[in-house]
Amino acid sequence: MLTGMIIKNISDTYTVKAGNKLYDCKARGKFRNTGLTPLVGDIVEFDPENLYIITINSRKNELTRPSISNVDIALIITSVKKPDLSLYLLDKEITSILLEHIEPVICFTKLDMLNKEEKKELQKIMKYYKKLGYQVFTNQKLKPLIKYLKNKTVVLTGQTGAGKSSLLNKIDDKLNLKTGEISDALGRGRHTTRHTEFFLVKNMLIADTPGFSALDLDKYEKVEIRDSFVEFSKYSCEFKNCMHVKENNCEIKIQVKKGSILPSRYENYCNFIK
Repeated sequence: MLTGMIIKNISDTYTVKAGNKLYDCKARGKFRNTGLTPLVGDIVEFDPENLYIITINSRKNELTRPSISNVDIALIITSVKKPDLSLYLLDKEITSILLEHIEPVICFTKLDMLNKEEKKELQKIMKYYKKLGYQVFTNQKLKPLIKYLKNKTVVLTGQTGAGKSSLLNKIDDKLNLKTGEISDALGRGRHTTRHTEFFLVKNMLIADTPGFSALDLDKYEKVEIRDSFVEFSKYSCEFKNCMHVKENNCEIKIQVKKGSILPSRYENYCNFIK
């Protein structure tokens, strides 16, 4: 038996990297019976002769959409135009990623399509997320982003058409990943990434993934979602275990009115816990 890492999954075939060799393996039937599915990022024990995955080692974290495990950073590729900027989706991604014990890092794309006023507004938004302690980058200046991701295991996530594959191609043009145009009718991209796969790029292990259409927060407790909004913890609310929705004198609601908390963040939070 050998130990390796699953770096690619297409259908029921898992490509496992052990040393400098790649092995295309199948999963043993026992995994179906236990409801455990191998994921890209899994460290596994496998039979190199019969090409079967025998054991999946315990994971430090995992994401469902995209399906991946054992990552350090989820790089949220966030388009500001075509598709338009969705702070609702961005906040949903941040919450999901934090609750899976992964560091979210934000990268805004397509800034060249903004007019002067829109650029000003985006600068305010970027400043707010940075103030929360999140790393925020744009695809116009890649050196700081590459430096931050060095020696990390990274998954790209974000709306279809936001420019995930384009960003990877920009970081390393040898990859030549397929990218798609935006559908004018739908305002979103056509799916160009068909599977999840890790690439070794500039001293980082980085995975491009298929775009997704929805994120489900139902599996989390309302208190967990509340606590993922890090700015809430900066203020002391007079109500014990306050959920910051119904109480009129809630300190968080007061701070939203003052402008200390971004109104879109608060609105998104209220929608999430509903």
